Order: sequence, then C-alpha cells, then structure tokens
Amino acid sequence: MKIPKNVIQRLTQYHFIIDGLNAKEEYISSTHFAKLLGIDNSQVRKDLSYLGNSGKCRVGYKVQELKTSIENKLGFYKPHDAFIVGAGNLGSALAKYSAFKDYGLNILAMFDTDPVKIGSYINGKEVFDIAKIASLVGRLQVDMVILTVPKEQADIMANYLAGAGVKYIWNFTPCVLNVPAHIKVWNENLIGSFLQLTNDDGIKEKEEHDRN
Repeated sequence: MKIPKNVIQRLTQYHFIIDGLNAKEEYISSTHFAKLLGIDNSQVRKDLSYLGNSGKCRVGYKVQELKTSIENKLGFYKPHDAFIVGAGNLGSALAKYSAFKDYGLNILAMFDTDPVKIGSYINGKEVFDIAKIASLVGRLQVDMVILTVPKEQADIMANYLAGAGVKYIWNFTPCVLNVPAHIKVWNENLIGSFLQLTNDDGIKEKEEHDRN
C-alpha cells in the first residue's frame, strides 16, 4: 500500500519523538504524538495503521516495535547515495548534517561552478566542477541530487542535471523547477514554512488582541 507524502512526513516526526524518549519508556500513546504535533488523535491512529501496528487500549503502542516498523516501512536502512549541487552556505550546511546517514542518505560529493570552491573539501566531501557530474553519476550510479544553487541558476542547472542522468532532485531553491516529466522533484519550501509560522503567530496575536 502506497503511503501518501503527508503521512510519510508525519511518520518521520513520530520517529523523531520516539528517538527522544527515555530508554525505559515501553509504550507511547497516539494522544502523546497528537499533543506534541498539534494534530488530531484520530489522524495519528490513521497514520500508524499504514504500518500494521495495533496499539493497546489505554496503553498505547510498543515503542521499539513502532520505531522498527517506521524504519522498515520508510526504508531507513536502504542506503541512497546523493550529490549536493551548490557549495554555498546552504549546501555546505547540508553537507555537514551528519544525521542524514541515520536515515540512509549518504552524501558522496559536492559540485559547483566557482573556481575558488572547486577542489576544496567540506566535511570531507570534495567539491567538483559541475562539468564532471555526468561522468560521476554514471560511474558511481548516483541518481539523486540536492539542489542548493541561486534561484537565477535553478532551472538551467536542473535541466543540466536531467541531461546528466539524474532522476531525483531535492530542490532547496526558491523556484518551481521546469524539468522533463520523468524527473521527480521534491520542493523544500523554506520561505513558505517561515511565512506560515509567522502568519500563524500573527493570527494568534490578533485573536488575543480581539479578545482583550
């Protein structure tokens, strides 16, 4: 059964919560998840039903069993190699994020067009000239790229990557990419998330002001 994207997002959040539990915690309830994430209790139970786990009434779900089910269902232990294209501040920060390996993502190398950056190393990962990406995609059989280039270069670079044999693009640029239909793109909307957060605060402040 295919899991919807929004459910996958929440399952990873449930995993984060489980990881933060005391080692002695044996059970966790759907209510606990719901309260921490600000969602409905029934939504949590529906999400967890994709895993085939059944909780005990008034007790909850076995922590270790649930953790293992999430990891197996989402393929945490299935390694996936990737390149980062764009060795600027954001690309460098992602290259330094060691927790990626815990979820099966292995950043092999970085690419850029800046001669100053080419040949340098960021967290042990060499920065190559973008012109070499096609040969390395083929030789290392890497089909995924994390794209962190400036927005002015995003579309051009995305299509260049498609021509180089890349199949999946995790897009951190503030652009909607225009790429061939066979290329799968996941847009990480950092600005949208920020504006949603600040807009929610603004709504809450207005509600409090109106009540007063």
